[in-house]
Amino acid sequence: MFIRSVAENPARRFRAFVGSLLIALSALLTSCTGEPKEKSAEIPFQATATIAMIADVVREVAGERAKVNGMIGSGVDPHLYKPTSTDIKALQASDVIFYNGLNLEGKMGDVLVRMARSGKSVYAVTEEILNSGDFVITDEEDHYDPHVWMDVTGWIRAVDVIAGGLAAYDPAGESVYLENASSYKAELVKLDTYAKKAIASIPEQQRVLVTAHDAFGYMARAYGLEVRGIQGISTESEAGVKDIENLVTHLVERSIPAVFVETSVSDKNVRALVEGAAAKDHPVVIGGELFSDAMGAEGTYEGTYIGMLDHNITTIARALGGEAPEGGLNGKLSPQ
Repeated sequence: MFIRSVAENPARRFRAFVGSLLIALSALLTSCTGEPKEKSAEIPFQATATIAMIADVVREVAGERAKVNGMIGSGVDPHLYKPTSTDIKALQASDVIFYNGLNLEGKMGDVLVRMARSGKSVYAVTEEILNSGDFVITDEEDHYDPHVWMDVTGWIRAVDVIAGGLAAYDPAGESVYLENASSYKAELVKLDTYAKKAIASIPEQQRVLVTAHDAFGYMARAYGLEVRGIQGISTESEAGVKDIENLVTHLVERSIPAVFVETSVSDKNVRALVEGAAAKDHPVVIGGELFSDAMGAEGTYEGTYIGMLDHNITTIARALGGEAPEGGLNGKLSPQ
């Protein structure tokens, strides 16, 4: 009787047609399990990274599917960085946030916690590294060394965390992220191989890296260097006269030819080492400027993670008596 009534009543016939259409559309939007399909991310979405070393990897992995904002620029010390109101707004506007962790971003830790609690997708790229065993270095007071990017194999692990975080927010782009991550990690393997070869070319007695602060522990462990920092793991620590005197003695006894300044740390203490060694008739030069907590200028080769490490490895090897091409691994280094 219902069918007959519809046929005889144009208004009912129209409503029945609309109802059938809605059912058909609903079926198209429902998976075979009967659950609604997950809403796709709006492309490009916004991703923010606290430090440039992370932002560069996010750009490599995300490709055109995300706009990437880096908070802390070149030459800026993240240990001492305090987030501005502009930074807070950028974080609030972001869909995905990546940070280093291990207390590197100490001044903005509370902000990142609040963002995570608000429902933002927030990822510490070192979290899986910390949980996976004894990779993370600590000092005598059990403070974490956050400079994981100085060991290329550590940063390869960070690439996987970034790819996973992007895919969790944007499942439709998972294959893109995995493919980009795989290609990028292949380049990092080449960088790691270059680092091992270049550092091994330094005469064993001279494989001592003296810098402004202790940011190179992972590099030392990975590539066979002894590292001495005037300050500790964080630049918030202070170096005393005795620290500098002890390092001067070490330079003289080991016949170390060069020490290094850092782009994001004052060179005052390093120059004091040079003067102290000269007073003991041992000439020491400043072997170059290394990138520790920040990369080079945006738009330059040294402003990429690969370029940053290539610069550091090449500069160290050449200054300490090793063999490395002036242009570095890829022949792209800026003349010094």
